[in-house]
Amino acid sequence: MTSGLVDTPPKPSAPPRGRRWLRRLALGAGTAVLLVTAAGVGVVLRLTGNVRHIDVSGELGAIRPPKVAAAAMNVLIVGSDQRDGKNARYGHRISGERTDTIMLAHLSSRRDGAVVISFPRDSVVRLPACRPREGHSGQQPHIGMINESFNNGGIACVWKTVESLTGIRVDHFVKVDFSGFKNMVDAIGGVEVCLPRRIDDSKAMLHLPAGRRTLDGEQALGYVRARYSLGDGSDIGRIQRQQMFIASMVKKVMSGDTLSDPARLIGFLDAGTRAVTTDPDFTLGAMKDLAESLRGLDAGRIRFITTPWRYSLTQPGRVEWEQPAADRLFRVVARDGRLHDVRDGRTRVPPSKVAVELRNGTFRPGLGTEVAAALEQRGYHVARVGDTRRKPYRRSVILYGPDGETRVPTLARDVREAAPRAMPRARTARLVLVVGDDWRGLKPLDPADDERLKGIDATHDTCAAT
Repeated sequence: MTSGLVDTPPKPSAPPRGRRWLRRLALGAGTAVLLVTAAGVGVVLRLTGNVRHIDVSGELGAIRPPKVAAAAMNVLIVGSDQRDGKNARYGHRISGERTDTIMLAHLSSRRDGAVVISFPRDSVVRLPACRPREGHSGQQPHIGMINESFNNGGIACVWKTVESLTGIRVDHFVKVDFSGFKNMVDAIGGVEVCLPRRIDDSKAMLHLPAGRRTLDGEQALGYVRARYSLGDGSDIGRIQRQQMFIASMVKKVMSGDTLSDPARLIGFLDAGTRAVTTDPDFTLGAMKDLAESLRGLDAGRIRFITTPWRYSLTQPGRVEWEQPAADRLFRVVARDGRLHDVRDGRTRVPPSKVAVELRNGTFRPGLGTEVAAALEQRGYHVARVGDTRRKPYRRSVILYGPDGETRVPTLARDVREAAPRAMPRARTARLVLVVGDDWRGLKPLDPADDERLKGIDATHDTCAAT
């Protein structure tokens, strides 16, 4: 006999407290993963949207250098001097774009080394024909300065020019603008440089005391653009300074301080992608794959080299590429060779790591600047040009302190008559070359011993030579 009441099932017993905690943890972890994934996707989409692209494939022509090593990569890098909008404050307003910087980065097929070649903007070269394109007038074949090609035909014309001059097949291009460069420097907390003396340059809006300094983006832009207030005032001196700055910047980006700090790394990537314009094939994904392939690359294997040059005999103030050294460098890079193929393997300190201060001890005006230019042509870093307090000096002399003694043989190899003289109390690695009345120029360069092709690497300490 039933009671007439509906039997209700017993309430399920509550799970043990430990099991409830695990369930909440799993739910929280899943939510965190979704949030992180969403954030990561958001960052990728933002970075992808930052990059601008220009298709130049139809402008390069059918006759191009062959691709010798399929896995090697050559990237053309151009600094854009477009003085409008955010960039209007960095000089006189000009129409169109100019370029102060033209480089070619070669990444080896094994990803165990990289070479960055700088082309002096005042180089007198044979320029190819380029069609008019998007506000550019185009270019007829002629002898002119290499940086004309950017104003005449844009990045496509620069690409075509570099390929025709070097015989190196270019795979991609990256164009960087002024304001973007500033933001990249700021994103990594500044870049350290060493200033041999105080800088006061109104044109570059740069005022800095001497010594080791960490430059922010605004200061860094003035530093790499300054010309007349530093060194001997030449474009070659500016190229050396740009190379050393970029080497310091690469070193910091590859350091643990940047790679281990997600906020700083993302900030740098955001600033970098906003700063550049590339070809359509050089997507963010391609850049990511390239970065991953370079993960094991040591900073010391990234070398910066200026195309061997000499002052032009036909166009004063311009430079010409010195042969056969320039072609030898291009051939090695084109076939994905190693830099020791163009070096003699000696262990002496290379000129790029020797800082020299020039003092004119004669009554010949401009001699100090003339000697400085000749030394920069050999790859030396000229820190300063000036005059001696008393004149004349009968004989040239190389003055050095204890920290600079190892650098003396390098300079003595190039200077004809200068006798080394120790300065025991000097606390600098910089050498002082006093030019006397006996000055007859530098010794002839031995083509088989071209130290300039060594360049500097990304571990280069800008203070080490000073």
